[in-house]
Amino acid sequence: MKIFFLGFLLIALPASAATGQVMKVLPHLLDTNGVHTLKPSLYERDAYQAFLRQHPDKRSGIRFDIEWKKSGPLFDPLKLRLELRGIAAGDLPREATIEEPVKRSGLLGRWTSLALTGEDYNRFGEVTAWRVTLWEGDQLLGEQKSFLW
Repeated sequence: MKIFFLGFLLIALPASAATGQVMKVLPHLLDTNGVHTLKPSLYERDAYQAFLRQHPDKRSGIRFDIEWKKSGPLFDPLKLRLELRGIAAGDLPREATIEEPVKRSGLLGRWTSLALTGEDYNRFGEVTAWRVTLWEGDQLLGEQKSFLW
């Protein structure tokens, strides 16, 4: 009787759905050496980022450091998608998309970097809005977006 009750209880419990989320997105401008800070200090990083914002000629790209996590069963490959919008050219804003397959992260979050650099960055121009999404196959698991998105 106890086994029957336990089996019934296990069947009656709802299966936990797979969940994922984009927890944090940190956009960093990169200088001509591909560096976003000169010293390992948050103050120095912020000061150097302010300097790079004021001096566009010293930039070589922008990197997005993304913290994400996925829990539950994995049925399809995971990918991160970064969508960017820039200053308008004509009637429509410039747009770019960067996708990267990612591996499962376990219980804790995982960091992945996506970058727009070099000639692609120069052609795109100033980034005005962004959105990062986490996908399992065709299913959207989580997103973070900038205020202007």
